[in-house]
Amino acid sequence: MKTGQPKNPAEPLRVLSYNIHKGFSLGNARFVLHHIKEAIEIVHADLVFLQEVRGQHEHKHPDRAANQFEFLADHIWPHTAYGKNAVYSSGHHGNAVLSKFPIESWENLDVSTNRLERRGILHAVVRTPSGPLHAMCLHLGLFETARERQMEFLCERVESVVPKAAPLIVAGDFNDWRERASKILLRRLHLREAHYECHGRLANTYPSWMPMVCLDRIYVRGLTPVVSESLTGTPWNRLSDHAAVFCELSAHP
Repeated sequence: MKTGQPKNPAEPLRVLSYNIHKGFSLGNARFVLHHIKEAIEIVHADLVFLQEVRGQHEHKHPDRAANQFEFLADHIWPHTAYGKNAVYSSGHHGNAVLSKFPIESWENLDVSTNRLERRGILHAVVRTPSGPLHAMCLHLGLFETARERQMEFLCERVESVVPKAAPLIVAGDFNDWRERASKILLRRLHLREAHYECHGRLANTYPSWMPMVCLDRIYVRGLTPVVSESLTGTPWNRLSDHAAVFCELSAHP
């Protein structure tokens, strides 16, 4: 779908979720933001959920975009929302949603549990050809006790503000090493993980050069996953330390 061209509501919704590691490769060996931009454009996603994306950063290198989410969005995704989580002397980073459809509203929710590990949930309402869709981009904590509190916050947020009949996507880096999130989200929110629905297992996404752990997920409600894959191999294994996850979602069962 070209920018500005209306999407047929019957066509599947293409969704990408990616922890871009602030534009650096594994081990911070190389700055690869330009290559990340090329890679995500090839996917032709309608919605892109980004984690660890810099909203502002001061540096001495002219080839490094200060505002990474706008650089990545470019002319492909004219609508963006960004929520800064970690703030430091040289700038800040957080989560972002890039959309080919208008974003009607958005709110960044601070779910940090301590001063050292800043985390957030970016909640956007997107006006798609099929109607309003709630899109929540998140990056949960490294410690299980923090994730438990953040998952409870997520559930309470959805239960309080997202209509049960409204399509919902919750995507991002769950840091869920022990794979406990799916049962909670299914029981509390009736959310199903896209890759699991298509393949009977979660997608291995970390580390990108040899994915062994299922950290990155796309959960959906009111939409049916028809395609899902973890984007590994060239060029993805030379970009961020995480692999991206992709799915196509149908509005019809």
